[in-house]
Amino acid sequence: MSQERHIEVPQSVVTVPIAPAPLMAEIAPAAMDAPITEATSITAAKDIAYGSLAGMIGKVIEYPFDTVKVRLQSQPDTRPLLYKGPLDCFLQGVRQDGIRGLYRGISSPMVGAAAENSCLFFSYNLAQTFTRSTFYPHLNPKDPLPLSALLWCGSAAGAFASFVLTPIELIKCKVQVQAMESSGSTASKPGPIGVMKEVWKHHGIKGFWNGQTGTFLRETGGSACWFGAYEYVGATLRKRKGSEQLGNGEMMLAGAAAGVSYNFMLFPADSIKSRMQTQVLYPGEKAKGFLEITSGMYKAGGIKAFYRGCGITCFRSAPSSAVIFLCYEKLKEWF
Repeated sequence: MSQERHIEVPQSVVTVPIAPAPLMAEIAPAAMDAPITEATSITAAKDIAYGSLAGMIGKVIEYPFDTVKVRLQSQPDTRPLLYKGPLDCFLQGVRQDGIRGLYRGISSPMVGAAAENSCLFFSYNLAQTFTRSTFYPHLNPKDPLPLSALLWCGSAAGAFASFVLTPIELIKCKVQVQAMESSGSTASKPGPIGVMKEVWKHHGIKGFWNGQTGTFLRETGGSACWFGAYEYVGATLRKRKGSEQLGNGEMMLAGAAAGVSYNFMLFPADSIKSRMQTQVLYPGEKAKGFLEITSGMYKAGGIKAFYRGCGITCFRSAPSSAVIFLCYEKLKEWF
């Protein structure tokens, strides 16, 4: 039953019906559906646009280092190592193909960087909205979520992004290691489109998700570290300076910490993923699975085999991630 509240005004008494609390709870969301939906759609579009642009800029910076990393990770266990380390790999690549060779296959990862970062920022913010409304409804909208909740949101964002990223990284890795597979050969090397056709021809649609387990583990844990480190360092810097606003240098510092955390913590999963995706398979041959690749790498090289290229990856991830977060935050601020 509805309650009645009497409000006295000059020369009259007005009776205002007040709906019970449960009924008000039902009415309020319905009344707000349209503006909330519109605002959410606009925010999602911005996350996708800003994340895409920031990701592509970051990819241009990091790609040569990523090529070196993939080539180091993909060295076969059954033969002597082709490279003594990152510098030797870099110099051999430059001698063989020039600087341009280190950018071989960048078209696919440019698309991947746009897709990955737009998915990450979009799903991260979506996960925050869900987490806040479901588990922390008492918080003021301007109050930050606890770090543990932000880590969960980052993990959820990475899990979602992994399914988008695996096919793109598969093509990227196959193109990047062509110099290793065809050293001394004058045969033309297929580009991303050619590699896509080969995967489709020999392995069908399922072949594009070879390495999904490794990507899933890397992105789920790595994205939790990525967003978690950025949020933690950012919060520490805000507390230290006594201001809610971070300067450009502080944003880049937090972003650099995020990049190093992401790559170092989950690097073994990335190494296994790269090995899975660069297997040389004959038509009809079944690809080795995650556990089989893991076992083979450990037997051949021990723990060190999982960390080939880790140093150069962390080195390149710091400036790249710093630029990504700076671009994303500044785009949000400007527009």
